[in-house]
Amino acid sequence: MPIYEYKCRRCNLEFELIRPLSQADDKASCPQCGNECSRMLSTFASFSKGSDGVPVSTGGMSSCTGCTATSCSTCKS
Repeated sequence: MPIYEYKCRRCNLEFELIRPLSQADDKASCPQCGNECSRMLSTFASFSKGSDGVPVSTGGMSSCTGCTATSCSTCKS
């Protein structure tokens, strides 16, 4: 089952729920204050190795510590 992320607009608590796909768009109650919460947009990262065996990052994660790009002229790795 997928994990969905929520944020309460009242108390700013961020929390996760494991739910079936059939409940993906259902509202959730905040475990702290009981307010009705909507689902947040979730991101993920995946990693693989290039043909030379060096790790390559994809999905929004950067190998560069100076920016959020996955490759640019200033990246050293």
